[in-house]
Amino acid sequence: MDACWIGVACATHVRRGVAGGFLQLCHGKAAPLARLRPGDRIAFYAPAETFRGRDRLRAFVGLGTLREGAPYQVELAPSFRPFRRDVAWEAAAETPIAPLLPRMRWSREGNWGAKLRFGLLSIAAEDMAVIVTAMRFSAPEPSC
Repeated sequence: MDACWIGVACATHVRRGVAGGFLQLCHGKAAPLARLRPGDRIAFYAPAETFRGRDRLRAFVGLGTLREGAPYQVELAPSFRPFRRDVAWEAAAETPIAPLLPRMRWSREGNWGAKLRFGLLSIAAEDMAVIVTAMRFSAPEPSC
């Protein structure tokens, strides 16, 4: 059975991943990626627009399904070699989290922000359905 996840990163990093067909978690660490399996669904939550930014966003900014393949490492700088996984990203609109919080079980059970601080959170399929519906409903229709 495929699992459902929320990943956490700033919006600029998620957008870079969407454009490149990949995801990174927890500043490129390998361990969180090892928890993910092909077919798993992931929604990315961005607390801010930029890394360590005070520019609050608090929105879901990416929605995708993990592709086949293991985590792999890339060299972005001699001292920064993050691990990534390939993702099939979906057309989805950036969607504020606030209106969704009362509708999801994981967020009603205690401090939702604290649950996201580790960068990867497993959620129930019902909670993912709330996120997917909101992001797809807000997404623009493709044009011909």
